[in-house]
Amino acid sequence: MDRMLETLNAGLPQLGLELPAETCEKLCAFGAAVVKQNEVMNLTAITEPAQVAKLHLLDSLTVLCCADLAGKTLIDVGCGAGFPGVPTAIACPEAKVTLLDSLAKRVSWLETILPELGVENTTCVTARAEEAVASRRERYDYATSRAVARLNILLELTAPYVRVGGKVLAMKGAAAREELAEAKNAIKKLGLQLEEVKDFPVDGTNHSVIILRKIHPTPPQYPRRYAKIKQSPL
Repeated sequence: MDRMLETLNAGLPQLGLELPAETCEKLCAFGAAVVKQNEVMNLTAITEPAQVAKLHLLDSLTVLCCADLAGKTLIDVGCGAGFPGVPTAIACPEAKVTLLDSLAKRVSWLETILPELGVENTTCVTARAEEAVASRRERYDYATSRAVARLNILLELTAPYVRVGGKVLAMKGAAAREELAEAKNAIKKLGLQLEEVKDFPVDGTNHSVIILRKIHPTPPQYPRRYAKIKQSPL
């Protein structure tokens, strides 16, 4: 935990972020809880404390560098172990964060651990992204996602959740611009417009957040069934 906290505190200035000491401690408490739960549940391949700080906590916090979330709603689509949604919720308690994942045991664990850590601004939902949208369409200011699918597939799963005027914050690695070029058709069809790509150095490699603004409602036929999305991406 000490090593995780030390690494987190060292990395925050590089992102231009300043967080209270108790927030940093809560972030590391969540990181430690993920590592502990990973002993009985497959949550992450990253378990060394300094790497958890860099590749999970600091990487997740890049969302805060791309959006003013205070008083806003955000959905983390395919949240997995809770990244980037949980660190975002901890660092910005004024935001309302929905954590969506299809694996019930992961969501159940998040529902148990978050109240224990005093994280009260989250809602956990067990459902597939293309199904949960039926009751949550265009309800969020922001949608984000990390390590779920290539961008042209990911956008069909996230854009329908975002209201017109809101944004999709797609977290990507070294192939961000290649995926962006591949997703031009999807961006247009889903009612999005590229606003910016922000690059962040994380542990010696480049991580990017692709910021897309919702300028038109997403047509009602999207998202399609996942098998169809994967078979025939936009």
